[in-house]
Amino acid sequence: MPIPDATASLLTRGWQSLQVYRHPRARVMLFLGFSSGLPLLLVFGTLSVWLREAGVERATIGFISWVALAYGFKWVWSPLVDKLPVPWLTRRLGRRRSWLLLSQLAVMGGLLGMAFSDPVQGLGFLVALAVLVAFGSATQDIVIDAFRIESAETRLQGALAATYMVGYRLAMILASAGVLWIADWAASGEKGYHPHAWTLAYGMMAAAMLVGVVTTLVVAEPAVPPGESEVERAGARRIRQVAWLPAWLADLLEWLWRAVVSPFADFLRRYRWQAVLLLALIASYRISDIVLGVIANVFYIDLGFTKTQIADVTKVFGILMTLLGAAFGGVLVSRFGVMRILFLGALLAAGTNLLFSLLARSGPEIGLLMLVVAADNLSAGLASAAFVAYLSGLTNLAYSATQYALFSSVMLLFPKFVGGFSGVMVEKLGYPGFFLLTATMGLPVLLLVAAAWRWVPVNGEKDGA
Repeated sequence: MPIPDATASLLTRGWQSLQVYRHPRARVMLFLGFSSGLPLLLVFGTLSVWLREAGVERATIGFISWVALAYGFKWVWSPLVDKLPVPWLTRRLGRRRSWLLLSQLAVMGGLLGMAFSDPVQGLGFLVALAVLVAFGSATQDIVIDAFRIESAETRLQGALAATYMVGYRLAMILASAGVLWIADWAASGEKGYHPHAWTLAYGMMAAAMLVGVVTTLVVAEPAVPPGESEVERAGARRIRQVAWLPAWLADLLEWLWRAVVSPFADFLRRYRWQAVLLLALIASYRISDIVLGVIANVFYIDLGFTKTQIADVTKVFGILMTLLGAAFGGVLVSRFGVMRILFLGALLAAGTNLLFSLLARSGPEIGLLMLVVAADNLSAGLASAAFVAYLSGLTNLAYSATQYALFSSVMLLFPKFVGGFSGVMVEKLGYPGFFLLTATMGLPVLLLVAAAWRWVPVNGEKDGA
């Protein structure tokens, strides 16, 4: 039976849309995403399991978790990544690949050092190595974001973000469940603390970083030479015009202006009053998801789901739905543009929170839980792909590392702060009322997206379309 022309045309358009994932940089981002996602849990959640098994006090483990704060402050040293060459490496590999290789080698060396350390014999040394891994990993994230932004136009950023997320999530599974499985196997399933088991597990994670190292060595440097903005040139001229400054001080001030001040001044100069609108949108776009996510696991337990059900549905099935949503979002951004899908993502993120209110009233029904998790994670993946593409379009290629690091930090600050009150909200409103409130939090976001769509065109898209 022949396929109707309309169906054939739809299938053809769908297949053509999927071709965005054949872009060479999309495949590269899969491997770089793996390299980026591997270290985080190795200095956070997985490390806490190791420390507790070794007999480290809970309070001490809590303090050690501050190691992960490096990821929240990466914008502080991101100007160095944009402007400071790496001796010897930059001349041979280029600006981005040199910093990428340096950060990956730091992570790899730190993990290898952790593998041959023992918290029982030298906790301080192990923590110092974890700090090295965290800073190396955060630096790698800065460079990968800049590499992605400089590798393709705005419409392709959703696809690059989607493949990056796939690699990132796979690496997180390896760094959590994979490490625990390896350690348990190396200990022959025996209970108690076995240092050699953790040596093998962390040693294998250090070896897994070769995925990123090899990728860095074989890919081409983005074809975007180091640049400067008008605000950077103007500031440098003014510094040089101050006749009484000693030469060494003028050189220092000029470098600080170019590397540290100019990226932020450039953003304000390009967008002026609209910068306030953009920062408000960036700070609030993920608020519905993040505030709900803080209390989600507690909600599942309170509702009566077992730990196995929570793990199977929200972790395994949920991650698959997130990746599917991200892949779908990448296709939609490529076909329809960033702003339309950014609005759709915000609408779905807020709307799916209402399903949690339905689940709260229905009790522990596993089928409904799967439906809610599927809808929530699909929308979150789609929104994430669109949001990454949007942030990428806001950056100036002269400061892609610094400005994107700033945006990604602003993205989490306000929602995480509000999320800290989620327990209090549940106590006052109950779960159905709380989920209704988190959905309502998404309404101002829709207005901000509409305003940005109207007044702030995105790089590579005419009139924000």
